[in-house]
Amino acid sequence: MTPIEQRNSLLAQRMIKALNKRNMDAYYCPTSAEAIARVQDLIADGSTVSWGGSMTLRDMGLTAALHERGTLRLLDRDEAKDRAEAMEIYLQAFRADYYLTSANAITEDGVIVNIDGNGNRVAAITFGPQHVIFVIGLNKVTQNVDAALARARSTAAPINTARFDISTPCRIDGVCHNCNSPESVCNHIHFLRNSPRRRHTVVLVGESLGY
Repeated sequence: MTPIEQRNSLLAQRMIKALNKRNMDAYYCPTSAEAIARVQDLIADGSTVSWGGSMTLRDMGLTAALHERGTLRLLDRDEAKDRAEAMEIYLQAFRADYYLTSANAITEDGVIVNIDGNGNRVAAITFGPQHVIFVIGLNKVTQNVDAALARARSTAAPINTARFDISTPCRIDGVCHNCNSPESVCNHIHFLRNSPRRRHTVVLVGESLGY
């Protein structure tokens, strides 16, 4: 085991204990391939599954693996023909058996932080789907909530504005201006401290994933 692998394993085990105290199930997977297998094991055949606009899930190959599985009912907004159909998928996601997402940041003691432009992702995390599964690379771990929020707004948000090619101050210089831009992606800020009814599961991955 390399020094990085050793550190990641120790950090993940500490975080799993913290997440368990917050009424969340949690697992550590050193690689994306292991994380995909873990998520597949968590989802029963015949389930309805949806997900947010996470680059983590797409880049690691999880969404493709779910499509290839062939035994699930998938609500995939990327397959929508137009905006109206995408909105219908957003709404149907609230009735999904499983909702998959990543996070903009997670603290060492298990608080999960996300920011949203439309709010559909944080809404589904908060209420609706029977089960919510987070897949989070250890690159998104911060020491505390203040650092997590700073990461979400100063790292994730500017990158996402570039990805969406929208006009916000952070798109111009890569720095958060605490703006009120009409195209802001920071309209909804969400902190998950505890999981009511143990709806939430966290899969930590020992790789750098997403933004």
